[in-house]
Amino acid sequence: MKTRVIVAAVGLPLLLLVVLGLPAVWTAVLVAVMDVIAVWELLRETKLAPHMRLIAYSMVMAAAVPFWSYFGCPQKWALAGLIVYFLALFGELLAAHAQMKFSAVCVAAFGGVVIPACLSALVRILILPAGRYYIMVAFLLAFTADSGAYFVGRAWGKHKLAPVISPKKTVEGAVGGIVTAMLCMALYGLVLQLAFNQTFRYGAALVYGLLGSAGSIVGDLTFSVIKRQAGIKDYGRLLPGHGGILDRFDSMVVVAPMTEALILLLPLLKV
Repeated sequence: MKTRVIVAAVGLPLLLLVVLGLPAVWTAVLVAVMDVIAVWELLRETKLAPHMRLIAYSMVMAAAVPFWSYFGCPQKWALAGLIVYFLALFGELLAAHAQMKFSAVCVAAFGGVVIPACLSALVRILILPAGRYYIMVAFLLAFTADSGAYFVGRAWGKHKLAPVISPKKTVEGAVGGIVTAMLCMALYGLVLQLAFNQTFRYGAALVYGLLGSAGSIVGDLTFSVIKRQAGIKDYGRLLPGHGGILDRFDSMVVVAPMTEALILLLPLLKV
């Protein structure tokens, strides 16, 4: 517990320093690094795709996707990159069909394309008008929902939410996470209004809090299922007390693109 808090207390300010204090390209670099580590954790640590060339292709692809988002890669080049990547995966399957399962190729594609595309929503949000304000929404939704669920669950949790998938998660914790996220979104709106003179839609903020916290739970439980099926406790040991990148940012895989969609459909700010 102590180690978990210390790592969060040091890591979160550094993360926000990169996202809020440095040019947006550094956020793309940060997300690319996270994607590469996430691919390794998903494919190698779980042994779901223990084929080094599949892992290498997927790591290269995962590193490229955030920069596609940052530079606004033209559709034709993005499509060409995807075709080359999938041809490389299928080529490996054809060359080693006796030893390699198609499921390994599917997991590699999930790690190389889906996870980076979802996490790259952070980059796409940041380069939007008022992106510096909006990017905090994704972090608030993911981290406050997770923290609220953790502390409320520890204090009052009695009814198991998903006992087989994640025995420590409770219904009370999930409700606590949702309420915490909604309250924090309203508080964030108040800060933006008073300190930055931004016109904030509080009704929309409650929708963000509700849907974002639900997305956080789904992301968390989904990657817990993968761990259970792979027979591992954590995806890695990079972050003491937390595990690997996928252990800490599993909810963000769902929350980031959900936040991007909500911003486009139901903007919080009048800009």
